[in-house]
Amino acid sequence: MAKGHSFLSHRLHSLLGLFPIGLFLLFHLTANYQATRGPEAFNTAAGLIENVPFLLVVEFVFIYIPILFHAVYGLYIAFQAKQNVGNFGYLRNQLFLWQRLTGIITLIFIVWHVWETRIPKAMGAEVNFDMMANILSNPVMVVFYAIGIISTTFHFSNGIWSFLVHWGITVGPRSQRIATYFTMAVFVIVTFIGLRAMSAFIV
Repeated sequence: MAKGHSFLSHRLHSLLGLFPIGLFLLFHLTANYQATRGPEAFNTAAGLIENVPFLLVVEFVFIYIPILFHAVYGLYIAFQAKQNVGNFGYLRNQLFLWQRLTGIITLIFIVWHVWETRIPKAMGAEVNFDMMANILSNPVMVVFYAIGIISTTFHFSNGIWSFLVHWGITVGPRSQRIATYFTMAVFVIVTFIGLRAMSAFIV
């Protein structure tokens, strides 16, 4: 019974990592990427998001609650899992370790990002180009955000591989190897979008 519960929790954990959390990440980065077209383009995109009906309810149901479960169960996995990188240095074992480490880094980054943007928004501030430009005017924050973005995009991309395995989509060595190449490509593309978007706020 315990094993069955753990199996279902793992599947739910991996599912939420893609739907809706992963989709929100892609949407969020795409919206941020509008900053590369100038402040007005970004502000327009941000304004469309802020005008979504029942935005707070949508954020809690489709973002905050799924992230909370994914984070709590992910921390449980991270501290329960036995790492064998020292004995088995092959790629997948290395990626298994980095998935756990980036999960922790990503959680810290998300909490900080929410603190710097959504909390001020709740207190009346406007989420716009100037807000992000002000945050990234600090070189320390530039480094922090760069690390956070890379950590988040890696965790998401490598998480696709775990999702495919847990849901029985890639069952053999060949399909899992192809999935590894695919998720690496996703990592490169999504990371470029995230870092390029961030650079647009550095003025």
